[in-house]
Amino acid sequence: MPESTLSRPDHPRGATPAEVAAQVPGVTVAGADAGELRLTGATARAQEALPGDLFCAVPGTATHGARFATGAIEAGAVAVLTDPDGAALLAEDGHDVPVLLHDDPRSVLGPVAAVVYGAPSTRMTLVGITGTSGKTTTSYLVEAALAAGGDPTGLIGTVGTRIAGVDVPTTLTTPEGTALQGLFASMVERGVTAAVMEVSSHALAQNRTGGTRFAVGAFTNLSQDHLDYHPTMEDYFAAKSLLFLGPGACERAVICVDDEWGQRMAELRRAAGLALVTVATTGPADWTAGEVAAYSDGTQRFTLSGPDGQTFSAVVGLPGAYNVANAALALVIAHEAGVPLADAARGIGAVAVPGRVQRIDRGQDFLAVVDYAHKPAALDAVIATLRGQTAGRIAVVVGAGGDRDRGKRPLMGEAAASAAELVIVTDDNPRTEDPAAIRAAVVAGARAVTGGGEVREIGDRRAAIAEAVTWARTGDVVLVAGKGHEAGQEINGVKHPFDDRDELAAALEARA
Repeated sequence: MPESTLSRPDHPRGATPAEVAAQVPGVTVAGADAGELRLTGATARAQEALPGDLFCAVPGTATHGARFATGAIEAGAVAVLTDPDGAALLAEDGHDVPVLLHDDPRSVLGPVAAVVYGAPSTRMTLVGITGTSGKTTTSYLVEAALAAGGDPTGLIGTVGTRIAGVDVPTTLTTPEGTALQGLFASMVERGVTAAVMEVSSHALAQNRTGGTRFAVGAFTNLSQDHLDYHPTMEDYFAAKSLLFLGPGACERAVICVDDEWGQRMAELRRAAGLALVTVATTGPADWTAGEVAAYSDGTQRFTLSGPDGQTFSAVVGLPGAYNVANAALALVIAHEAGVPLADAARGIGAVAVPGRVQRIDRGQDFLAVVDYAHKPAALDAVIATLRGQTAGRIAVVVGAGGDRDRGKRPLMGEAAASAAELVIVTDDNPRTEDPAAIRAAVVAGARAVTGGGEVREIGDRRAAIAEAVTWARTGDVVLVAGKGHEAGQEINGVKHPFDDRDELAAALEARA
């Protein structure tokens, strides 16, 4: 294993092909005689194959993964998981290796890898968090709450992966099934006793979390996003519900019921007779957060009230009502995971989340903030939070991503123009689309707001940020929204170095 990646265990438990077939329904053993061959790893990427691996060759949109088996086998892979078409391609290429057959191998990547790595999620307390907004912030807060107990912790999510305090490179919010089980096994090997991960709707719909046991599952909220992948909000909700209902459902659920989607999720979970705890900031629930006091430095104090008259005072170092909801949810998640509330509250007090309402200070006399808000509801929430922190004006630099939900583009413009004095529409990650067409949709939404803020269009994101900084005066707010922690801007398939935090800092320094 390459040093320092931590993406796999150094000493995997391993399993024979026969053991995999016995534990994963639909898998059969074919090809060369496997005997007592032990599989010590699993990967769906031939370029990442290591000696002893099971190479998982799944059909792709253009090419079958079995076409890459030669590279994987040359790197040391000793067996292949594939479908009948893949097996035929292996034979055609002259590969005489043990083959694990399944009609839909992609659907069992997680379960197969879990057997190979010794069911690692069952050997720690694993928390899964899903929802549209708040997953990253809540997961950071939960990690801190779990760590308050003193044991090593793990984190998997949008900003990155961390194992016992060490950062690990990853690319997806929820990694593919083989990579995910490898990370779990690495965590267990390094003494992690509790971990938290973000669980995306894509991951649930694609069964990337198959073979994973979630001790606690949590739901933040639901609003429009990913409708490029999910045809309707109902389909989006159904994907999220897979964490709470049916095969593979979490053992205990903590659901925020501040919106109607959370209320529905709780009702479905309750009707199924499964363990459930609800959290709210705006209505009745098992645990409620109230008596909120917001301070000028962005911190907030609130009281968490629970069953049997329990009350706890907590502080979260992030502004906004939605962060009180995130913090309350995190505390109850930690409580359900076995952490005393007093310890959990101590843990979350000083947490900062990269690119989430992140202040950039260079001695200026106005507030400059970078936030990941790339959904209409999230943009609404962060602008409302900043409005409560200033008597001045607000400028928002905003765009929308290419090759993603087109329906939310005008809504992003509408959200910004409805609440800010200046909206500068710029490029986000255009990806393979025409940036001007994306901007036009955002501009149209912004200019449709009666009595809304001034709208300017500047495609160059660096220039747009500089324009907002130049416009600001004492007591104002500049919000650069949409990319948050991201360190690149994707244009025509190329990711160019670009970090909103660095660019905003540079613009502030240039103004000074």
